[in-house]
Amino acid sequence: MTLDWNSFTPWTALAGGALIGLAAALLLLLNGRIAGISGILGGLLRPARRDVAWRVAFLLGLMGASWVYGLFAPLPVPRIEAGTGTLMAAGLLVGVGTRYGAGCTSGHGVCGLSRLSPRSLVATLAFMAAGFVTVFVLRHLLAG
Repeated sequence: MTLDWNSFTPWTALAGGALIGLAAALLLLLNGRIAGISGILGGLLRPARRDVAWRVAFLLGLMGASWVYGLFAPLPVPRIEAGTGTLMAAGLLVGVGTRYGAGCTSGHGVCGLSRLSPRSLVATLAFMAAGFVTVFVLRHLLAG
């Protein structure tokens, strides 16, 4: 195993993590809501009367962040080593998993763990383990 020193960016990763933590804390403190992205997006599918504005603002801020970043630094070029079918299947499995796990990686991994939720700890360990196993199987056992 080698470390790609060109991709090692601890300061930007730390800043990004701090911003995610700040946004999650502010949403909880000011709105009483957990920053679980799938729940925020899902709430727009069956919107409640006074529930739409903050959800739309949060999602626009989430998507607009890369645009703001691009004003100050070049955006990285994504390299995805999967086909469209694989990406669609992965997205579907993530969606099903968030329903079974009663929340998504951001809801459990960021907000749940910071609230010391045992349920979120189990969920985070489960989806991290599933990710590790999937990468191992796809890259080492099935790769010809």
